[in-house]
Amino acid sequence: MKNLTNQNDLTQALKEKAMEQGFYPVGVAKVPGSKRIQLRTEALSRWLKANHHADMKWMETSKRKDISQLLDGVSSVVAVGLNYHTQNKNKNEDLFIGRYAWGKDYHKVVKKRLKQVGLWLSEQRPKCKWKICVDTSPLLDKAWAEEAGIGWIGKNSNLINQSRGSWMAIGHLLCTEKLTPDAPAKSLCGSCEICINGCPTQAITEPFVIDSKKCIAYHTIENRSALLPIEITQKMDKWIAGCDICQEICPWNQKPIPSSTDPELLPQDWIMDITAKEALSWDDRKWEKMLQGSALKRIKPWMWRRNVLSTQNNSLT
Repeated sequence: MKNLTNQNDLTQALKEKAMEQGFYPVGVAKVPGSKRIQLRTEALSRWLKANHHADMKWMETSKRKDISQLLDGVSSVVAVGLNYHTQNKNKNEDLFIGRYAWGKDYHKVVKKRLKQVGLWLSEQRPKCKWKICVDTSPLLDKAWAEEAGIGWIGKNSNLINQSRGSWMAIGHLLCTEKLTPDAPAKSLCGSCEICINGCPTQAITEPFVIDSKKCIAYHTIENRSALLPIEITQKMDKWIAGCDICQEICPWNQKPIPSSTDPELLPQDWIMDITAKEALSWDDRKWEKMLQGSALKRIKPWMWRRNVLSTQNNSLT
């Protein structure tokens, strides 16, 4: 291996280490970033002021608007994508679960693998400080991923990569080491508004703006009310955990996309053939067993049953 005293060599070697962990694409952004980061921050402020975050009060933390609050002396951001697209298809059409949750909890998978990248960086630069962020961290994660060039934010607010589409979990390694930045990604959505027109609840109120109060994914995952709003249940079809509609219809996801064979990202068998009758038969202990190690544990047992019943009530109306 080269003597990694050169910034460019270190950056390239770090990217290769990330790819060895299964990440692709991988990019680097320089802090404080371009003017676009400030524009995205201002857009967040407008989104919060409009109460589009509904009950997700954690979105209001000041840390989300100031990356330096996450890591003192942060100089660079390494952004990574983890492809969770697989060839698997539902064996029945009874219930739908978002692809993000088919495999093991992506938060843990991304953190575990980025930790290996961080430990390698510590070997090369012992004085370097670093921090791992996934989407539970108060970071403008998609904005920094866009800044690092691994994809652009689409009109449905998902990060889109030209060769991988939007079926990616994203993660970030913040560090105090100066790395060679990549060029920010440029939007390739053009005049397309298929995602906006295809959302059954009109949750995409304008390009890049999602009103969580209208979003099926928000209501099935985050809404802690005993009953879901009637305007949601009438349109949620069979989605009990998340909603992939705006991604499924995106032209960038209609192109040939590499499918992951990573064991940690492949779906569990029950997810592909779950029925409403079976899902409703689970008591809390059964639910705990079946969802062990899954991102679906964000949805509590009573919410799980609420969501399933909502799809059934809807099918009867």
